[in-house]
Amino acid sequence: MKPRQITDPKEIKSVLDAVDCCYVSMVTPEGSPYVVPMNFGYDEEYIYLHSSRIGKKIDILRHNPEVCIAFSAFHELRYQSEKVACSWSMKYKSILVYGKVEFVEEPEVKVEMLNAMMRKYAGRDFTYSAPALREVLTYRVKIEKIEGRAYRY
Repeated sequence: MKPRQITDPKEIKSVLDAVDCCYVSMVTPEGSPYVVPMNFGYDEEYIYLHSSRIGKKIDILRHNPEVCIAFSAFHELRYQSEKVACSWSMKYKSILVYGKVEFVEEPEVKVEMLNAMMRKYAGRDFTYSAPALREVLTYRVKIEKIEGRAYRY
């Protein structure tokens, strides 16, 4: 059975809302793949991310900002016959987002981005101190392309 495409914005939103973390894939300057799990927030236009200002991921993204972000939810192991290995499969819904990382330094925009993330996990907005806003690196990925798949749903 081939996975069906997910194109309905409400169904895409249901997957993004159900996911606890996303997997951000990028390519190192040497051409190797590199994938990291991250917390995220989102709206119709962007995926929002944050991290420390230093590290391998940031070095890679400054060199090549192109990313593919994977989200997967609603997993359910299924089988037709418990004794036949090839009858086992996994139900799922997944989303891939393609775009380029944009680093954001404007404090007001950083607050909006951080609150998009906090609303996802804590259900509310927060206030942030000036030192906290200076220390955190916020970045967003403009959704250039989005693909969704559902298998056995």
